Amino acid sequence: MNLINKSILVSGANYFNNEYLINPLMSSAQSIDSSMAIKEHNLLVSTLKDIGIDVIQVSPPEKCQDGIYVANWGTVIDGKVVPSKLPNTRKNEEQYARSIFEDLNLEIIDLPDIVQYFSGQGDCLTVDDYLFCQSPYRTSLNAHQCLKEIFKNKTIISLQTKPLRWFKIGPKKINKVTGLIDSFSYDLDLALAILKPSTTESLPIIAYCPTRFTRKSKKIINSLTNFRKIKVTNKECIKNYALNLVSTGQSVIINKGTIKFKNDLINNGFKVIELELNELKKGGGSIRCCCLTLK
Repeated sequence: MNLINKSILVSGANYFNNEYLINPLMSSAQSIDSSMAIKEHNLLVSTLKDIGIDVIQVSPPEKCQDGIYVANWGTVIDGKVVPSKLPNTRKNEEQYARSIFEDLNLEIIDLPDIVQYFSGQGDCLTVDDYLFCQSPYRTSLNAHQCLKEIFKNKTIISLQTKPLRWFKIGPKKINKVTGLIDSFSYDLDLALAILKPSTTESLPIIAYCPTRFTRKSKKIINSLTNFRKIKVTNKECIKNYALNLVSTGQSVIINKGTIKFKNDLINNGFKVIELELNELKKGGGSIRCCCLTLK
């Protein structure tokens, strides 16, 4: 029986492309093979089902290049959903996502107008009584307190990954499309992953890439003595999207090529399934980005 990610929402790759380079992991030099992207997404969906996940699939919103990345549509906890506030080129996804949430009979709780951005599950990962949240790239910092008020039984752990800088030490780079600060880990689910909730026998397990986080955030993560933690290298994190994964608490779906991380997962008792998703990664996201956890 799955411990987490029992039910997941997915869409499709029908309109997936890289017309708008909205994150630094995208490149105009990498053309996207649409038919291959659809095949890869179909493989992901079938793999989710194979490991016992209840998959609810909806059509992707028309002409939305990032409509495949449903994790950014909102955060769902205990039947409540907090819809996202997305960057300019993704605005059309918001109303479509809302209609899906209504069809699923979720209780919709909107963030106040003072919150300008919220990247949904991409920046808000939950395990046990904790919410790992990131700002400021795609989620406004004031969203954290709002989430605390909505999910009163959760402890908010506020984190920040490193921004992308000119010449590594210069001013922060600003994305030309969104106008937002860029980071290779612009969403938290590219730098941290939930692997397993706590059980009567063990602590909850997370994985993260220490080099992706600011000094302050690393101290916060290191102070979490009530978690087991697996460290991931910067190379596997960025090049292989190692942490953009889905775990049931027993089986973990990861991107192919994460050799060290794969071995660490196996040594910690997980069954590992590797997928080759080269086309999907060209959009700056992968397995986790394509999945919105409902239960």
